[in-house]
Amino acid sequence: MYGKRWIALGVAAALFLVSIAAGIIGNGSEENEMATGVGSFFGGSGENFHENILEEGDGTGKIAVIHLSGVIQSEPSGGLLAAGYDHKLLLEQFDHAAEDSDVHGIILRVNTPGGGVVESDEIHDKVLEVQEEFGKPVYVSMAGTAASGGYYVAAPAEKIMANAQTLTGSLGVIMQSINYGELAEEWGVKTEVIKSGEFKDIMSSTRDMTDAERDILQALVDEAYEQFVDVIENGRDLDRDEVYELADGRVYTGSQALDLGLIDGVGHLDDTIEELIADIGRGQLSVVEYEADLGFPSFLGVTIQEMISNQQLSEVKGFLQQNQGPQLKFLYTD
Repeated sequence: MYGKRWIALGVAAALFLVSIAAGIIGNGSEENEMATGVGSFFGGSGENFHENILEEGDGTGKIAVIHLSGVIQSEPSGGLLAAGYDHKLLLEQFDHAAEDSDVHGIILRVNTPGGGVVESDEIHDKVLEVQEEFGKPVYVSMAGTAASGGYYVAAPAEKIMANAQTLTGSLGVIMQSINYGELAEEWGVKTEVIKSGEFKDIMSSTRDMTDAERDILQALVDEAYEQFVDVIENGRDLDRDEVYELADGRVYTGSQALDLGLIDGVGHLDDTIEELIADIGRGQLSVVEYEADLGFPSFLGVTIQEMISNQQLSEVKGFLQQNQGPQLKFLYTD
């Protein structure tokens, strides 16, 4: 048992030393980085992503495909050698595409059940910024799921495309927690709370919610919901009463969303690319997608993480979730 721990610590120390050396290598000359590819793997370049060419054009410019995959949240997700959702990186990709004079348009490929209200709003505003301040059209291509926050970020786009069987909609806001008070009482577990005000432990998991607390939280949800309705009304040019009828939390298929005016067409990513290139009308543009670099520091982090037992990770995750407090979410849950 102890031998395995010492081996793990030894490996971690070795990886840490290699990461330091990698940082030195990564700060080397651009010529060395291009020749060896070392800088890209070890995170020595100035950006955390690179362009992957999907289609070669005629040299008149390009369009950029940005992927939004996974639950929209502030902290990066993912596992060993697998890229997850990275909010900061996504916003950086939008900024890069906006400022790149060779990029004439952007396709946001959305595959998410939604997520945090604030993070979704930041992406929404970034889509507006690219279109209004930089004059570059943003088209959305919905993948398997583009629900709740996934639709929120898509609403301001110039055009929205989806597969006929895409799950979208779920237009609304949710806030939830688990009440295990009866279970705790059954096992003799008591929670002692010292608080400065009546509502300081609102949405506690160890007792029933009071009517006053429910009214407070419902007001928060209603405010965020009205903001969601604003986004759809402005982005899709729909009558507000129409939006209220659609935004009752239910999900729609892509075909249903088209009939309801929530999207502009049914098609795959390739169809969205073809439409954007045709609408821009500047020749046969190249198509590139932004791919996240793994980077050695990230590899080091997930490698050390894999050394920790699943039980320990579960305990840490549970503790963090329990103490992050109630959160408003544009999230589709099944």
